[in-house]
Amino acid sequence: MLDTRRSSPLTPLAAPLGVVVAAGVVCGAVWLGDPMSAGGPLPVCPTKALLGIDCPGCGSLRMIYCLMHGDVFGAARFNALGLVSVLFLLWAFGAWSYGRIVDRRIGSWQHHRWSAVVALVLVSVWFVVRNLPMAPFTALYV
Repeated sequence: MLDTRRSSPLTPLAAPLGVVVAAGVVCGAVWLGDPMSAGGPLPVCPTKALLGIDCPGCGSLRMIYCLMHGDVFGAARFNALGLVSVLFLLWAFGAWSYGRIVDRRIGSWQHHRWSAVVALVLVSVWFVVRNLPMAPFTALYV
């Protein structure tokens, strides 16, 4: 039986465009919520609120806010591992989008067995390091 369905030229781009729209909405909320000011509408980290220590993701909203304002050094100050993760996510998104456009799966680092272990080790080390009571890890929050 012949498949007579025609795919739209936008079909391969539907998922990447959806991701771009969702990321735009989140970035808009962070921009409007201004995590740099105390008492704003954005949520507080539960680990920081309950235990008083920084989790690996603490400072991510401020990091994104700094990136949107072009302050890369400020972004690194709030969450250095998060900044590196954003770079890897952008690269993975680009490879995935390109693969959908050319209708070919692009091999990348996420498909290796060791990538999850490396990510877990990096996050665990970052969790310990960022809670050390010395500069540059102290007094990050206003």
